[in-house]
Amino acid sequence: MSEEKKLRKKDLRSILWRSFALQGAFNYERMQNLGFCYTMIPAIKRLYDKEEEQSLALKRHLEIFNTTPVAVPTIAGISAAMEEQNANHQDFDTSSINAVKTALMGPLAGIGDSLFWGTLRIIAAGIGISFATQGNLIGPLLFLLLYNVPNLLVRIYGLKFGYSVGVNSLERIQKEGLMDKIMSIATTVGLVVVGAMVATMLKVSTPLKFNVNGAKVVIQDILNQILPNLLPLVLTLVIFWMIRKKFSISKLTIAIIFFGIIVHWAGIL
Repeated sequence: MSEEKKLRKKDLRSILWRSFALQGAFNYERMQNLGFCYTMIPAIKRLYDKEEEQSLALKRHLEIFNTTPVAVPTIAGISAAMEEQNANHQDFDTSSINAVKTALMGPLAGIGDSLFWGTLRIIAAGIGISFATQGNLIGPLLFLLLYNVPNLLVRIYGLKFGYSVGVNSLERIQKEGLMDKIMSIATTVGLVVVGAMVATMLKVSTPLKFNVNGAKVVIQDILNQILPNLLPLVLTLVIFWMIRKKFSISKLTIAIIFFGIIVHWAGIL
């Protein structure tokens, strides 16, 4: 009987430190996938002896990935625990690893961006600036401490929590059929967050106006009466449809830039 494979504290520390390089190779095709794959290498090397198994694990983590960086250790901890289960159980469903990653990255991105980028960073900057404007050197230092100390603590304990939850609860979750429910809930939350981001962060409007029998008709006002933020929604759905049809992300990005320039020059948007 072969010895059960187990990750060590040293491996988890390596995963934590590697997570800081997440966006070092960001790309518009699969976003943070290279950084996440790099983060998972210590676990993959520890758990898989054969080169073929390591190769398959690396390919698993080269799928598209994008979330707020502070949440990455939590997802990496869960992924590491699932890889550990896979290394010790031949009947483990490897597709569930990426399924869980995909289900978690959206909701955690929304929570992380709101708490850290949208709240903590602003508060820390405000406090730091109030000292800095008085010529006090503690201003920038206070900003860095107020933002980075919670950031680091969430990363450290997020990794421990993710790995602990994965190791202790994964088998029970699978047996009781809770995985589908968790993924469904997480996906729903993620879609709500993405929908809110489209409405608040994507600004698309039209300046078109017409005179009808002496009355000025503003197209944007009509669209707002039909559905607020209708144009951002339509643009998002069109781009989503094109991605589903396997359009190249790089070509699509360039096309959007040129399209934006042309319609703005023409006075349409």
